[in-house]
Amino acid sequence: MASQQRQLGLAAAIAVVTGESIALGIFLTPAAMAKSLGSPLLLAAVWLGMALMAMCGALCYSELAIRFPESGGEYVYLRAGYGETVAFLYGWMSSIVMYPGVAAALAVGSVPYLAQVLPVGARALAFAPVLILVVFGAINLLGTRLSGSIMSSVNILKLVVLFGLVGWAVVSGHAHPGNLLPLAARRPGSDALFPAIAGGVVSAFFSFGGWWEASKIAGEVRNPRRTLPLAFLGGVSVVTLVYLLISAAFLAVVPIEQISSNTAFVAQFGLALFGEAGARVLSLTVLVCVCSGIAALSMAAPRVSYAMAQKGAFLPAFGRLHPRWGTPANAILLQTGLAVAVLLLGAFDRVLAFIIFSAILFLALAASTLFRTTEPVRAWWFPVAPILFILLSAVIALLILMHDPVPAMVGVAIVLCGLPLRRLFFPQQTLAAISHERN
Repeated sequence: MASQQRQLGLAAAIAVVTGESIALGIFLTPAAMAKSLGSPLLLAAVWLGMALMAMCGALCYSELAIRFPESGGEYVYLRAGYGETVAFLYGWMSSIVMYPGVAAALAVGSVPYLAQVLPVGARALAFAPVLILVVFGAINLLGTRLSGSIMSSVNILKLVVLFGLVGWAVVSGHAHPGNLLPLAARRPGSDALFPAIAGGVVSAFFSFGGWWEASKIAGEVRNPRRTLPLAFLGGVSVVTLVYLLISAAFLAVVPIEQISSNTAFVAQFGLALFGEAGARVLSLTVLVCVCSGIAALSMAAPRVSYAMAQKGAFLPAFGRLHPRWGTPANAILLQTGLAVAVLLLGAFDRVLAFIIFSAILFLALAASTLFRTTEPVRAWWFPVAPILFILLSAVIALLILMHDPVPAMVGVAIVLCGLPLRRLFFPQQTLAAISHERN
């Protein structure tokens, strides 16, 4: 069976780290968090707290990527640490349920902004999310080097635009530092302190979410021992800087007291910076961010089902590389097809609500495999970083469970459905062979 070629450099790996993190939420989450928290200092503290968690996780995933420089990410780590059953449950959840829902949600989220940019009818707009998913699926199908180059270019464009927005807010005189003062005082209309912080932490986690996806392309990254740690740590640093600067620019231009809703805030910010052209400028910016997120997801997600098939835990067809393009073509087609199906069924909102609780638990479980490796970790940050990451992940999972326990439990049930499916698709002798291979 042909093996993957290492064609991706540091820029592509960083683009995967930052791609999903800085997507649709960059223009929605900070406004909602600022309104609820009511204080610029509290908002910065929540962002920095989430940055600490992400950096701890990035250190853990850097070590895991060095130890297991192959495609598949968490599936590979969980398989090494906890065996095939736990790894299969993660793979089933992510490949078949979660990632198609995330991709569909991003594609649908782009429609209102697309309508601001292109003078097209309602029918064309309704078809646009499908077209977006198919186009990025096709790009990933045609070659890893091609998709990596496009993803890196879109990511650079996104960062230039976002930093440009911050710079323009300052040099144009529309940003007023006085709007941030007093830094610590909470504005009238903000929520009660504990619910505001709890909600802000969960929102910040969603905003940072996706930095771990670079682990899934480890088998295609050049010099993974050097590249992946730089990508994880550098990518998380970039995400932190972007959210802090964008949040500060937002509030310096539009005071917290004037924020009424997420969508209205985007319009307010655009109008203040660019006048009547503001809606189009901001819409274009959002579209660039969304395309960057979908590009990263379209590359990373299929590598899970590919890795599962390579290990004999999924249908063999999905573990093959295309003879001409060298990409896991069947796995890419599967992910794209499932995303389109979820989109057409209109189920992506429910999928995300159900599965995010389980996804957080798997993230923490993957980091905990560092305590189960035969060769001990000899890094300066061990064991503090994994302990902090696991504890903070548990806090966020608990907050989600307290807020809305029913979807979380439904999600756990969906994950556990992987057990009978595994037995249905793979006969006992195959499972025994997999277990023997692991041992």
